[in-house]
Amino acid sequence: MILANSLDRLGTETAFDVLARAQKLKDAGQDIINLGIGQPDFPTPDNIVEAAAKALRDGQHGYTPANGILPLREAVAEDMAQRRRVTIDPERIVVVPGGKVTMYFAITMFGQPGVEIMYPDPGFPIYRSVIEFSGAKAVPIPLYENSGFSFSADEVLAKITDRTRLIIVNSPANPTGGVVPKEELDKLVAGLAEHPDVAIMSDEIYARMVYDGVPHASLTAYPEIEDRLILLDGWSKTYAMTGWRLGWAVWPEALAPIATRLAINVHSCVNAATQYAGIEALTGPQSAVDQMVTAFDRRRGVIVERLNQLPGFRCQRPGGAFYAFPNIEATGQKAIALQERLLTEAGVAVIAGTSFGAQGEGYLRFSYANSIENIERAIDRIADFLA
Repeated sequence: MILANSLDRLGTETAFDVLARAQKLKDAGQDIINLGIGQPDFPTPDNIVEAAAKALRDGQHGYTPANGILPLREAVAEDMAQRRRVTIDPERIVVVPGGKVTMYFAITMFGQPGVEIMYPDPGFPIYRSVIEFSGAKAVPIPLYENSGFSFSADEVLAKITDRTRLIIVNSPANPTGGVVPKEELDKLVAGLAEHPDVAIMSDEIYARMVYDGVPHASLTAYPEIEDRLILLDGWSKTYAMTGWRLGWAVWPEALAPIATRLAINVHSCVNAATQYAGIEALTGPQSAVDQMVTAFDRRRGVIVERLNQLPGFRCQRPGGAFYAFPNIEATGQKAIALQERLLTEAGVAVIAGTSFGAQGEGYLRFSYANSIENIERAIDRIADFLA
């Protein structure tokens, strides 16, 4: 068989590889503590599960509109009004099977040979993977430890060329837990006035997971970029629904029909019963979300304190999501080597920072979507290993 050359440019997500290897070691009898995978360790709330079951019992077994059922898109619009204080026409909302689909649609809309797309580094690896798959040039936006893993708006604006078509922003961020201050977003949006042809995709999948009383700063607050802003969000992280595969995006009015056409070609529509679960998630009680975020905040305090006690480690306090991204340069080991040794010798699964870009060398990603007991045990094992 002769395959397309473009497949050589398609990357992967290392976290799934580490998860598979950790499970293989576990199946072989080794005790593994997994601080690698990026998903909540809480169950989907019962009211959401029941909404899906009821939809199935009520006969919701067929196709739906490609952009999602209207009651779900209306629920998303109402959630946008309540939490982001913006009014969104439901016709600009497209429901998709997970956040990655929005990434893929946005990048492939703009990506082709000869153009540039900017993405955060260290950042979610699928950004770069799909950019390069599209044939576009992937231009990294460095995120720096000394600025809380935020970007510099001045540096982003300086990198824009006449070939730039799309800028990807992720706040709160995977893998760093970094949050971009509103002041940097202000400067970015002001500078983009000089570049009216550059679109922005804002990945805000962790928007409900911010700490220290700092409100989430959303790019939807800037009406001057409404006609070129793609907002990515969904249910996976907020409602512990990673396996349900349910996401949504707000598209500029001109792009929503294109996103819907892509949906028709790629997946037809999202699972019908899952969409009814999504309505219940947004409109039902939010206490489970609040309790989960409170638990993550407690774990954040524990893991940051413990990581900073390890020899050769230093760790910024993340402002959002459920990741810590400690600097491990003083251990004298490269990120991938330390990842491998911690898994096989200490029984702790973490992810090398280089899995998220070249700027991630010298760092490891720890997910604190695990119990405090397991976090404590994991750090104890790492301390013994380093000793």
